[in-house]
Amino acid sequence: MADGSQADGAQRPSDSETGLTSAEAAKRLAQFGENALTEHHISTLRRLLRFFLGPIPAMIEVAAVLSAIVGHWADFGVIMAMLFVNAGVGFWQEWKADNAIALLQKRLAPGARVCRDGRWEDLPARQVVPGDLVMLSLGNIVPADVKLVGDGILSVDQSALTGESLPVDKKAGDVAYSGSIARQGEVKAVVVSTGMNTYFGKTAHLVEQAGNVSHFQRAVLRIGNFLIVVTIALVCFIAIVSLFRHDPIIDTFQFAMVLTIASIPVALPAVLSVTMAVGAERLARMKAVVSHLVAIEEMAGMDLLCTDKTGTLTLNQLTLGEAEPVAGVDAAMLLEAAALASNTASPDAIDSAVITAAGTSPAPAHLVKFTPFDPVVKRTEATVERDGKTFSVAKGAPQVIVDLCGLTGAARDGVSAAIDAAGTKGYRALGVARNDGQGWHYLGMLTLFDPPRPDSASTIAAARSMGIDFKMITGDHEAIARQIAGKLDLGQNIVVADTIFGKDAPADTLSAIEKADGFARVFPEHKFAIVKALQGAGHIVGMTGDGVNDAPALRQADVGIAVSGATDAARAAADLVLTEPGLSVITRAIEEARRIFERMTGYAIYRISETIRVLLFMTASILLYNFYPVTAIMVVLLALLNDVPIMMIAYDNAPSAPKAVRWDMVRVLSVAAVLGIFGVIVSFSVFLFVRDYLALPAAIVQSVVFLKLLVAGHMTIYLTRNKGPFWERPWPSWKLVVPCELAQAIGTITVVYGWFMAPTGWGLAAMVWGFALAEFVAASFLKWGVYKLLGRVVRAS
Repeated sequence: MADGSQADGAQRPSDSETGLTSAEAAKRLAQFGENALTEHHISTLRRLLRFFLGPIPAMIEVAAVLSAIVGHWADFGVIMAMLFVNAGVGFWQEWKADNAIALLQKRLAPGARVCRDGRWEDLPARQVVPGDLVMLSLGNIVPADVKLVGDGILSVDQSALTGESLPVDKKAGDVAYSGSIARQGEVKAVVVSTGMNTYFGKTAHLVEQAGNVSHFQRAVLRIGNFLIVVTIALVCFIAIVSLFRHDPIIDTFQFAMVLTIASIPVALPAVLSVTMAVGAERLARMKAVVSHLVAIEEMAGMDLLCTDKTGTLTLNQLTLGEAEPVAGVDAAMLLEAAALASNTASPDAIDSAVITAAGTSPAPAHLVKFTPFDPVVKRTEATVERDGKTFSVAKGAPQVIVDLCGLTGAARDGVSAAIDAAGTKGYRALGVARNDGQGWHYLGMLTLFDPPRPDSASTIAAARSMGIDFKMITGDHEAIARQIAGKLDLGQNIVVADTIFGKDAPADTLSAIEKADGFARVFPEHKFAIVKALQGAGHIVGMTGDGVNDAPALRQADVGIAVSGATDAARAAADLVLTEPGLSVITRAIEEARRIFERMTGYAIYRISETIRVLLFMTASILLYNFYPVTAIMVVLLALLNDVPIMMIAYDNAPSAPKAVRWDMVRVLSVAAVLGIFGVIVSFSVFLFVRDYLALPAAIVQSVVFLKLLVAGHMTIYLTRNKGPFWERPWPSWKLVVPCELAQAIGTITVVYGWFMAPTGWGLAAMVWGFALAEFVAASFLKWGVYKLLGRVVRAS
């Protein structure tokens, strides 16, 4: 409803014949503002700058500054390119998502028929004010929240706003919402609310409020913060020890800078973004368009899907149910009479359902007269001529047809019982009668319903097998909701929204929401609140919908999914837009999302373990042996040869988890730490072997250590891509293997022939490869054991 100020404005006299004066309208326009949606705008520059702030961008910026200080301009260029790519992708995604308000605005009426100074005139809808007298007729978009006055009934389609599957009849004193569409009738109305104070405006305000930080973004921040702390601590430690040893300050500073560049995960955001972008392209081939990349990761962890009913689980298309003829009348006769009483030239939803069901069954007849549906009399009537005989047929609200036929006593009670039984099942009833010139005779009743999509039940069953629970949310009556829920095996605990959020709400609202199988008679604010409550309970929540009323919940959900045929506002608020009818693509999208999650988890473990391996090894070497195991140029080469081919993890083969998956930082850090520390031990073994046992020169030792770190580093990515032994399927994709092995080959040739370093020859290079392969096999079993241990700990807790 409108706020108090607008309601007061509307209640001040507005003559039902002359409307407001121009002067009064101008005064109210100044008081209440234009009848338009407003939005809090953030300048493009400020929005863009936000993507250059925060821990991850700060790490990249520090790396760029350090590259410039030490004069590594090639590194500087690569790092700055990554920085701008990450910022550009994030800015574009947010800009697209924030179009929801603009697209909501498009649904508002462009114009309105308004009475000013006693004259009817067409005005832009933006100029309508509370208290204005407006005329609504067939096809009009209601320009504001209005209260109907005078005689007449208006049938309005407000499904996009409230989720109700059928048009709603409004009479004097009822409120019609801004953005709904007049389907039948003509009536005057007084404007009670405009702009952001309308039901529609409050929906837009909810869209503006909605949104939350994704689990993926929080995980990336935690990984980044961990690496920042480790890097800064160890680099500072190296610098302090070097200064106490009176090492050359310039050399110490340069090495610390280069080591920081190598350790900061400059490629982390880029690799994760590319991985999700590749996944988005694959989902697009499945007819699912991703508008918000991080939603792919959220979908992998989604454990609960709230779904709209009308147009999502159902066809949003009235269909004839069972015919219930009276004694002496067969179903074909009943259906024929209903079809003859339908408007074939311009059928409404009910006429279309009847005509479609009748097909070619009505024998050819000449239409003498047709009286279309009138919201006041609530029936249609046709007079037809066939085989020289003239008769009339009528269909409409059962009670109206019963009165038309003059039924009394047991006959009337029987029809009432049938109507109640149909209503309990969620069906809409339609009475049919015929008059052969001797008065009206009741023929029976037809039932109408919006049937489930053919794939809804199978999709729900498949998603449940993947660990995803469902809750249906609809603006329809609870009887209709239970009927559809029964057909789809969704459960029968359907709760009316007002019992959860109204004055008599239970003390434990969250428990009531979690226990419910679905919700009926909901408004947009209810959908929004349900999604937010479930998120607060720890669920990763998906939401499907197609209407304006779904937009706030779609925007708030961790994964907002706009189904095929959704309104512009719903598509703009959603993270995933389905371009094919039904929900079947969702299960395939979830499988793909879980594969993407495995790729990202593998890379995160790899990146952390490599940082630990390189930093700890170098720190220990400098501290214990006062020896720099690699040169500054080797550190830069190591970073370049590691990060560039690892980008191809986005194309790797990956398993799809059977249940929802989430970022488990304890698991990620534990596995990474074990692999990293084991790598340090093996690296020290190689270092001490070539330095003390083989007694090689320091420059050769550095070359050997460089090759060991490079080869073992690339093999680590093969370890972190799964939880079992290295031979476990799916095997690595050639798109990952080829660039990784190419980088290893380049690094090997560089060491063998001494480019930028002392040459080792092929013998030492082969020895390093032998060490790395042995480490790879041993680390594979070590990793396998860590995962099993973590699994036992989880089961025991």
